[in-house]
Amino acid sequence: MVALGFVAGIAVGTLLLLLPVATTGEHASFLEAFFTAVSAICVTGLIVVDTPEYWSGFGQAVIAVLIQIGGFGVMTMASVLGLMISRRLGLQTRRVAAASTRTLSLGDVASLLLTVLRTTIILEAAVTVILTARWMIGYGEPFGRALWLGLFHAISAFNNAGFALYSDSLMGFATDPWICVPIMLAFVLGGIGFPVLIELYRHLRTPRRWTLHTKITVLATAVLVPAGTLFVLVAEWNNPGTLGPLDGPGKVLAALFQGVTPRTAGFNSVDIGQMNTGTWLGLDVLMFIGGGSGGTAGGIKVTTFALLGFVIWAELRGDRDVAAFHRRVPPRTVREAVTVALLAVAAVMGSTIVLAMSSPFDLDQILFEVISAFGTVGLSTGITADLAPGHQVLLCVLMFLGRLGPITLGTALAMRSHQQAFRYPESTAVIG
Repeated sequence: MVALGFVAGIAVGTLLLLLPVATTGEHASFLEAFFTAVSAICVTGLIVVDTPEYWSGFGQAVIAVLIQIGGFGVMTMASVLGLMISRRLGLQTRRVAAASTRTLSLGDVASLLLTVLRTTIILEAAVTVILTARWMIGYGEPFGRALWLGLFHAISAFNNAGFALYSDSLMGFATDPWICVPIMLAFVLGGIGFPVLIELYRHLRTPRRWTLHTKITVLATAVLVPAGTLFVLVAEWNNPGTLGPLDGPGKVLAALFQGVTPRTAGFNSVDIGQMNTGTWLGLDVLMFIGGGSGGTAGGIKVTTFALLGFVIWAELRGDRDVAAFHRRVPPRTVREAVTVALLAVAAVMGSTIVLAMSSPFDLDQILFEVISAFGTVGLSTGITADLAPGHQVLLCVLMFLGRLGPITLGTALAMRSHQQAFRYPESTAVIG
């Protein structure tokens, strides 16, 4: 049902973007409209045409609506609308909503959905106000234009979409904290996951009451944000095409922005195509990991990545059980994390091989593009529009799988739990 909801959104978005009123010049081709609709509703941000120049105000509004629907979740949105009408949810609707929001309690779904809706509106409105004021005061934009810029970028940021109304994304504002910081906070809060945000709001001063999921997400975020920032800062410090021309504070702000945005916002304040190949590889890792479960970010999710780390640590210590924060992790959860991670690796590697064998671009560029699509990030070295139509369709498939794959696969694995009536005799295999 979740997958069909996204397919319906893609179909409607494609049809709307095919309308003559959606473009500023010639009508969009089917592939241009389809690719943009998939990228928007899967909150990715990869583009084959220049968003501010190619799409009209109507087309940009369609993209913004698709981003909002995709970030909030088609089924979650439907559940909220149904709740507003009937004031209650049926059991089947609760199950679908629980899968969309990654909550573990069906009884809390109704209140959770309303909290998600309120959180989205409040945070997006706050970011809109700050950005609108900055574009009016700092850059002389008229109120209407500044308001549209603020609203569009707030929606795109909170939903981790990466669409921008500037041809160079946010490169013109690389050293402006009044633009970069609100956008950065929006996509970090949107990507950390609604269950975590709600729990932090309720128990911020009592960490001992946090669930294991919240503790793992907060720890992984606290490690990856400074690690990504330091990596970009060191790797690009003297690069004349990225951080090189900036002063010290400007370098730190740009490195912080580019260290966080791969997880999976998709905005860029420096030229990604001018980065060192080693930096691309580091960003590949961050894009593959992604953000928190139950939020607007993509990737395999930080909880999956962190659990794999705890598995390795337990195995190196020779522990019988996998433990995290003095809690034993069930073996089934461990197997789910391994399954999600390995299937994601298979999807990325298979697609990379296909593109590497049939496109003229370098392997590092292709790998970056594939991971960006699967992780629903939207960063690009600049090759998206130059790929063959078949390759662009493959990226659409990756964006769809990246948005729904980890969520639906994880939920499906969790719901397939059953007691096996027998056990096979134990045996071993040589490892390593």
